[in-house]
Amino acid sequence: MHALTLVSFVFFTGLVAALTWWWTHRDDTSHSTGYFLAGRSLTFPLIAGSLLMTNLSTEQMVGLNGAAFTDGLSVMAWEVMAVLAMVVMAMFFLPRFLKSGITTLPELLALRYGRSTELITNLIFLFAYAVILLPIILYSGAIGLQGMLDLPSLTGISSPNALLWMTIWVVGIIGAIYALFGGMRSIAISDTLNGVGLLIGGMLIVYFGLDAVSDGQGVMAGWDTLTAANPEKFNSMGGEDQSVPFSTLFTGVMIINFFYWCTNQQIIQRTFAAKTLAEGQKGVLLTGALKLLGPLYLVIPGIIAYHLYASSGVKADSAYGQLVFDVLPAPLTGFFAAAMVGAILSSFNSALNATTTLFSTGIYKAHLRRDASDEEVVKVSKGFGWVLAIASMTLAPLLAGQESLFGYLQKMNAIYFIPIFAVVLMGLLTRRVPTIAANLALLIGCSVIGVVYFVPAFSGVLDVIHEFHFVGLVFVLLIAMMLIIGKLAPRDEPWIQQDVGAIDMTPWKGAKVCALLLVVLVIAIYLAFI
Repeated sequence: MHALTLVSFVFFTGLVAALTWWWTHRDDTSHSTGYFLAGRSLTFPLIAGSLLMTNLSTEQMVGLNGAAFTDGLSVMAWEVMAVLAMVVMAMFFLPRFLKSGITTLPELLALRYGRSTELITNLIFLFAYAVILLPIILYSGAIGLQGMLDLPSLTGISSPNALLWMTIWVVGIIGAIYALFGGMRSIAISDTLNGVGLLIGGMLIVYFGLDAVSDGQGVMAGWDTLTAANPEKFNSMGGEDQSVPFSTLFTGVMIINFFYWCTNQQIIQRTFAAKTLAEGQKGVLLTGALKLLGPLYLVIPGIIAYHLYASSGVKADSAYGQLVFDVLPAPLTGFFAAAMVGAILSSFNSALNATTTLFSTGIYKAHLRRDASDEEVVKVSKGFGWVLAIASMTLAPLLAGQESLFGYLQKMNAIYFIPIFAVVLMGLLTRRVPTIAANLALLIGCSVIGVVYFVPAFSGVLDVIHEFHFVGLVFVLLIAMMLIIGKLAPRDEPWIQQDVGAIDMTPWKGAKVCALLLVVLVIAIYLAFI
C-alpha cells in the first residue's frame, strides 16, 4: 500500500479525534441529560451532520452501491423516498416528540399507552439493535475497509476469516470508546466532521470513476459512455424482478422509510437533543436536502463499478471497495478510508448509544431500580454498552456469505419497523386506542413478519406477494386491528399530550416552504429518469 495512503488515513482520523476531544472535554456527561441528550443543546448543523452520518455508514455506501451494481438507479428509492419521510418527521412527529421532553421513543409510548407497551418496545429495540444492527454495521465496515486499504497486503494476514475478525474488533473497540466515554455531543461533533469528509470523498469517487470510464477523457465523456453502454441501469422505475419494484414505493418501502426517519431511536435521538423546535426542524429538513444528493455517491458509483467490473467476476458488495481502491489517488484513498472509518464509527456509536439509553432509562431505571440516581444510570449504561459491544463484535463475522448486504438489512429491519411505526402513529393520531391494542400490534406484527420470512412452511406467501407489499399489508391490518379494539374497548379517558416545557416550541418560519420544495424535488428526480 502506498505510504501516502497510510499517512493521509492516520492524519484525518487523528484530526477528527483531536477536534472532537477539544470541543467536548469540558462537557458534563455525568448526568443523563448531558450524556444521552447533549444537554439539549444541539443546533441544526450538528443535528443534520449527525443524522446524515448515523445513516451514512458502510451498510449504505457498500450495500446500496452493491444493490445499484445489480439493479441500477431504481435502488435510489431508499435515498429519495427518505426525503419525504424527513418532511413528515419535521412537520408532524418532531413537534410532538419535543413537546413531551422524552429521551427515548418508548418513553412516549409509556405516556400514551402505559409501562407495558414501553417495556415491550424497549425489548424489541434492544434485541434488534444487538442482533441485527450493530453486527451488520461492523461487518459491512470491515468488508469495505478491506477493499479500500488493501488490508491483506498492509497487515500480511492472508486468511480472509482472520482478517475479518481483526478488522471488526479494532473498529468495534474504537467505536465503543467514542460512544461510551463521550456521550451524545461527542458523537454529534465527530459525525459532523466525518460527514464533511465523507461527502467530499463520495463526490471525488464519482469524479474519478467517471474519468476512468472515459479512459481519461473527462467526467462528461464518462457519463455519456456510462449511460449509453448501460441504459437499463438508468431507469428510476424498478421492475418486478428487481429488489425495489416501483409499486413497492407506496407500500413497504414508504413505511420502512417513515419508521427509520420518524421513529427509529438510533436516528431520532439526536433530534431529541435539539436546542429548540426550530433548530430541530431546520436540522431534519437540511438532512432531507442533503439526501437528495444521495444517488450521486450511493448509487452512481455502483453503476460505474458494474461498467468496469461486471465481466471480471467482482461480487456486488465488494465492487465499491474495489472502485475506491482503483480510481482514487493514494493520498485521497487514505483520506476517504479515514472518513469511511468515521462513518462506521458514527453508525456504531449512535446505535450503541441508543441501545444503552434504551436499557438504562427504559429498563434499568423504569423497572429494575426506580430510585437509581442519574450518575448510577450513566454508569450502568456504560457497563451495558461494553457487554453489548463485545457481543456485536462476536456476532458480526457470522454474517459472511449474505448475498446482498443491504437487502438482508432491510428484510431484517421490516420485522420490527412495521409494528412499532403502527403503534406510534396510532398513539399520536388517536386518543382512545387502549394499551392492549398497542401490545397486541407489537407482538402479532413482529411474529407474523418473522414467521413468514423465516419459517419455510409459511415463506410461500412471498411467492404470491412481494415482500414489501406483504409488510405494507401487515401494517394496514395492524392499524385496522388497533382501530377496531379502540372502538370496542376504548380507554376510559381520552389521552391528552402535555407540554412539559423542556425547550422553546416555536416552529421555524421557513419549515413549510422548505418542506414543499423538497417534495417537488423528489418528484422531479423521478420524472427525470423515467
